[in-house]
Amino acid sequence: MTSRVERAEDRLADFTQDKRVLILSLMAIVIGALSAVVAKILVWLIAIITNLVFYRTLSAEFISPANHHLGPFVILAPVAGGLVIGLMARFGSEKIRGHGIPEALEAILFGRSRMEPKVAVLKPLSSAISIGTGGPFGAEGPIIMTGGAVGSLFAQMFHLSPAERKTLLVAGAAGGMAAIFAAPVAAVLLAVELLLFEWKPRSFIPVALAAATAGALRIPLMGSGPIFPVNAHLALGTEGLVLALVVGIIAGLASGVLTTLVYAFEDLFTKLPIHWMWWPAIGGLFVGIGGYIDPRVLGVGYETIQGLLRGELIGPLVAGLLIGKALVWSISLGSGTSGGVLAPLLIMGGALGALEARWLPMGDAGMWAMISMAAMMGGTMRSPLTAMVFTLELTHDLNLLPGMLVACIAAHAVTVLALRRSILTEKVARRGFHINREYVVDPLMGLRVSEAMDRDVPTISASMKVTELADRLAKRDRRLSRRQGTLIVDEGGSLCGIITRGDVLRAIEEFDKEGLTVIEAGSRNLIVTYPDEILYEAIEKMVRHDVGRLPVVSRENSHEVVGYLGRAAVMTARLHRMKEEQEREPGWLQGLA
Repeated sequence: MTSRVERAEDRLADFTQDKRVLILSLMAIVIGALSAVVAKILVWLIAIITNLVFYRTLSAEFISPANHHLGPFVILAPVAGGLVIGLMARFGSEKIRGHGIPEALEAILFGRSRMEPKVAVLKPLSSAISIGTGGPFGAEGPIIMTGGAVGSLFAQMFHLSPAERKTLLVAGAAGGMAAIFAAPVAAVLLAVELLLFEWKPRSFIPVALAAATAGALRIPLMGSGPIFPVNAHLALGTEGLVLALVVGIIAGLASGVLTTLVYAFEDLFTKLPIHWMWWPAIGGLFVGIGGYIDPRVLGVGYETIQGLLRGELIGPLVAGLLIGKALVWSISLGSGTSGGVLAPLLIMGGALGALEARWLPMGDAGMWAMISMAAMMGGTMRSPLTAMVFTLELTHDLNLLPGMLVACIAAHAVTVLALRRSILTEKVARRGFHINREYVVDPLMGLRVSEAMDRDVPTISASMKVTELADRLAKRDRRLSRRQGTLIVDEGGSLCGIITRGDVLRAIEEFDKEGLTVIEAGSRNLIVTYPDEILYEAIEKMVRHDVGRLPVVSRENSHEVVGYLGRAAVMTARLHRMKEEQEREPGWLQGLA
């Protein structure tokens, strides 16, 4: 009785099956718990420093710096904070500069997901000092960086691959964000849209478990969500969705202006004839002046976000808030200080929406502030799914989800068309790296070897002399010279080896034997592929065994040659798939697209 021949379909699955996901999931749960604790420590540090600086009291109760009574002396607080951060960055770690997410991206993509232990300590401390002394930032960027550092350090304790370390680094980042904002679903989406650069169960499941764990632990540590509760609005009809589209387009344009503004100020700081260590203090000076004029621009501004969502802030005061927050945030962030971007984007987006509400024929200021908040975040960070779900988890107003969807996608489309890079990836690009955020399935994973292989395969006899083969190659034998490798068969026509041009040259140079045969000079240790095998798997074999060509053999008989797969055939297959995206075919209505 013959055994059943294995087919490619017997092994293929929708997703890569890897039992190590169970081990990574257990590790991610631990990391999620640690990230929640770190988030609590960060919030506690911000509250302690804020109360000491602005109210001269030692208290962990979070109070906005906007209600201070320092008068003009408030200008000194951000300057002092910037000076401390500059010193910490220069003599501690330069990686604490910035808003955290670009640094996490760089560690994931170009640093093999390794972070230094001191980053896990200095990043939350520097961010707490920055925000606690009035910096116009949120805590989300720092906690993403810090949580990522915790995940990376935990992963470095074990024997893991870089891909597995990446999963645990992102698990820590997502756990930190879930704990800060009581938004575990948005944290997972942020991980997918911005940090993982893949959609695999191996990474998605552990990251989701870490975010869920951190979200659950947030309740005993910091209270339950939503952190910005609002009264539910009525669902938007057709008119409302059209207006949401307009609001999204305006938010997308504003996102482009903010991104340009931040890096314009960063370029200005690079032209200063002083060391970058002093830049955060100079940025702090502008923050202090802005805070003296309008105290609402200081700190994370959670009470301002709440006021905008409730429709309590309207009129000229909102315009002043929008302009003031945009300027001090852009200047301070451009100076290289430590702080996040999400909370400021919510304030500026909300202020823009509240301003627009005066001219919109339906809805109140709070409704349009919420939709514009989501759109501003989705456009600036180019993470529209994260933005809409994040705003939903912050407010629990499910009725506005369709409006937020339209606005976020509109803002995203505007920034994609108008800007080459987002506010997050521009920082990475300026450090000499490139990030492509288009997540697509490799076309080679959808092709079979039979669709790319050469079927007309020339073979040579195992008894042929190397000198004879060399002569045929030198004379440009059309069938043999097209390929780098030539398949060798025995007297019965069965595959028994392969010889490459390199083998031929090496044999002539190293072996002075007239009678040397091709089977002696070539390789008998064959790496083969099958016509029904996925092309991507065949390429993996090439890379793993450091070969540039594979004999294609029958599954029923591994010595029966049915084709030849070389690098040129692989490139041709990829080019064919690329043409499907670029070549337009005639349609029913000619010339309309």
